[in-house]
Amino acid sequence: MASNRPAPEAPFVPSRHDSETFGYGEYRTDEGPWTEWNPTEESLRPARGRHRVAKQRGGLGRSSTVLGVGVIAAVGAGGIASANTGKSPVSISLPDLPSVGSLISDDDTPEPTATALSTVGTTSEASEASTAASADAEQSASDAGEVLRSRILAQAEQQQDQIESKAAADAAAAAEKQAAAAKKQAEQEAKAKAAAAKQAAEEEAEKKAEAERLAELAQQFALPTSSYTLTGTFGQAGSMWSSGYHTGLDFAAPTGTLIKAIHSGTITEAGWAGSYGYRTILKLDDGTELWFAHQSSISVSVGQKVNTGDVIGRVGATGNVTGAHLHLEVHPGGAATGIDPMAWLQSKGINP
Repeated sequence: MASNRPAPEAPFVPSRHDSETFGYGEYRTDEGPWTEWNPTEESLRPARGRHRVAKQRGGLGRSSTVLGVGVIAAVGAGGIASANTGKSPVSISLPDLPSVGSLISDDDTPEPTATALSTVGTTSEASEASTAASADAEQSASDAGEVLRSRILAQAEQQQDQIESKAAADAAAAAEKQAAAAKKQAEQEAKAKAAAAKQAAEEEAEKKAEAERLAELAQQFALPTSSYTLTGTFGQAGSMWSSGYHTGLDFAAPTGTLIKAIHSGTITEAGWAGSYGYRTILKLDDGTELWFAHQSSISVSVGQKVNTGDVIGRVGATGNVTGAHLHLEVHPGGAATGIDPMAWLQSKGINP
């Protein structure tokens, strides 16, 4: 099996040594003296062969400083380097060397250049710069997160303001709509009240006008007799009347009670009329005929003009009767069929 060739020994100079040795009281020939030796890549090139030592991996093999220390330890395998007691240590200057793996490998592939001793100081600066950059990145990330948080809060506040504004607008619109509806309802109620008041006033005015008219008519119209009792009404059914129902209004009163003209007009008939007994017909200016029947006596003649309240005869029991009474009929326009005398008298302001 082939082995790596040993490293060459440092040159020995007997005449140059210190007066005292490190750790001993006398000089020993097997310890030195030593001189400063700077190994180079040519002096430490490893022997080639089929068997090679595997490359060292890791940060330790990459450092030129550690490599220098390892070379010094390999050179001084036979003893310990001496040093002058109390003197300042001698500085060792080492050139930039390849990594340890490249020194002991028979592979021709070059290793990456090791970091020079001069760059050791810059490594710390780079680390500090990297740390500062990381801190700046973290600060930037923190600032970005704060900006994002502020933006989200602002958007949320804006959305909340929009929601509140919309709610306020909806409430205002609802209040306005409700106020408009209340106003409209109040206007309708006011109109209804005004219409009702107007109608009531009109009705009151009509009633007053009608009362005045009736009062005036009452001065022009009068009841046909006095001290009477109503014993028969218009339309009353019975076998005593040839038509099957009563055609007038009966005022029962003692025989001889005065019969007066209800309104002014002209006498168109005065005499006997069969079942009506003695009858007088008074025609008014509007053409209405008033029939006064069953009289005991007649006090006027045909063609005579009479005024309201003039005596035209007396109550009797002539004709088809069961007792003394005045039978009154009303025939508008001289029609053969009469109307209810009660309603006609009331329309003239007279209540029998």
